[in-house]
Amino acid sequence: MTYIVNDNCIRCKYTDCVEVCPVDCFYEGENMLVIDPDECIDCGVCEPECPAEAILPDTDPGAEAWLKLNADMAQKWPNITRMIEAPADADEFKGVSGKFDKYFSDKPGEGN
Repeated sequence: MTYIVNDNCIRCKYTDCVEVCPVDCFYEGENMLVIDPDECIDCGVCEPECPAEAILPDTDPGAEAWLKLNADMAQKWPNITRMIEAPADADEFKGVSGKFDKYFSDKPGEGN
């Protein structure tokens, strides 16, 4: 098992999860984060830290497609190891459905 980030993260991009990750397996896109499933040690400490509830075990229903996206984007986006400030409008996008089709960007973030 590993953990994945789903579309709840898009346009929210809270990084509370990054701060607690013991293996630095998060990668930053322009408007979301992903977890590298090959680096994740399945500890689960990130899951309760996410205010957007965007982190789930890959065994949850519907997680298979997110596992592939996380794996693919982790190879293209820079590693993020420290907490950064969430976007100013992050709270406005928390809980909004259909964010992948409307807002997903495959552009990389800045990393740190």
